[in-house]
Amino acid sequence: MTRWSASQVTEVAPDASSLAAARKLALPGPWRETGCSDVLVWGQCQGSGKTPYQVSVDLVGPAYRCSCPSRKFPCKHALALLMLWSEGVIDESGQIAAFADEWATQRAEKAAKPTRAATESTPDPAAQAKRLEQRLARMDAGVEDFRLWLADLVRGGLAAARNQPYSYWDTAAARLVDAQLPALAERVREAGSQVHASREWAAYLLAELGRWWTITCAWQAREGLDTDAMADVRVAVGWAQSSEDVRDGDARPGPWTVLGAVRTDDGKLQEQRTWLAHDDGEVVAVLDFAGYGQTLAVPQLSGARLDVTVSRYPGAAPRRALFRDPPVGAVPVTGLPGRTTLAAVHAAAAEGLGRTPWRGRQPAPLADVRVVREGEQWRVSDATGSLPMADGAPVWVLLAVSGGEPVDVFGEVESGAFRPLAVWLDDQVMGL
Repeated sequence: MTRWSASQVTEVAPDASSLAAARKLALPGPWRETGCSDVLVWGQCQGSGKTPYQVSVDLVGPAYRCSCPSRKFPCKHALALLMLWSEGVIDESGQIAAFADEWATQRAEKAAKPTRAATESTPDPAAQAKRLEQRLARMDAGVEDFRLWLADLVRGGLAAARNQPYSYWDTAAARLVDAQLPALAERVREAGSQVHASREWAAYLLAELGRWWTITCAWQAREGLDTDAMADVRVAVGWAQSSEDVRDGDARPGPWTVLGAVRTDDGKLQEQRTWLAHDDGEVVAVLDFAGYGQTLAVPQLSGARLDVTVSRYPGAAPRRALFRDPPVGAVPVTGLPGRTTLAAVHAAAAEGLGRTPWRGRQPAPLADVRVVREGEQWRVSDATGSLPMADGAPVWVLLAVSGGEPVDVFGEVESGAFRPLAVWLDDQVMGL
């Protein structure tokens, strides 16, 4: 396994505080019995107690284990160990430490075990049909009620809607939850926050109202939709599909290249999006979620080439996917797959909106773009056009890495703005 760069180690850190704490431990002093093989890095780190922490890292997963009580993955000890390894401080060792070997063996045995067979009892088809009928009736009633609420809102005007208290939006969202339409409910709650906080609240609300109305129209016309279109409508209203059903369905083997990844946290739910590209150009997004007190899946390294099969959800491209099995063979690659222009990304986004008007996120593997400043706004630019940078985008990091020269960047286009996720250089890939 090629040694990771410093930026790759930074990319797997769960947060900035863990990274800062790891840098203080990334010295030979606290460590002993360190070593590495083709797929493992291990070591013991002396903490405040008498017994040192046993730290192991599986580079293929990647996966992490530490005997410390931290609930973060990777913890500061694993990050510090990776920093030492990436700097060449840890030499290859032919003798794997007992604790690392035991953990690696357990992982291999677990991966080799067959999945638990489904229970022999089969659901009652009549009961299933009745439950489905009841749910559809509840959702139909909720959509009709929501359409009346939308009509009243538009009739009253956007200015009047902005003067409504938060309870106005929360009440409408609660009715949608009761009607088993949670995704619509979340959009309504978000709108209640945006209309009071955003300077561009009027344009935002007008666009959202159009999306909501389109979603309700698509739901009422669902009998005439094909499988992919209906799948997109289900996502829009929040009718989740079982991951087990997806796992057993439309699968595609790799290799897949990790284009970039991003984590978001709205205070209630964490989301991790990992964008993958197949050799033929297909792009999918693997989504992971974690609620309060839960831990997100370990992020994959940008630029890694994964020998893994993904199962794809139905819907329009770019499709959501999940890893059918744990990824293996994370070999770094060079050269951004599918690199294209801003004009081509605009065209793909327009085509996607024509199919699914309420979907607003488009992957963008951009070739030879610069970061430029126009007035008070930072933008990403190439010979075919430019886009404003999204709020919170790491502009200065991207400028420092590129030196102001054209560079390949992968990111997302959402709400008319570009969010860079990884910069692809000649010899390495750096997550942003």
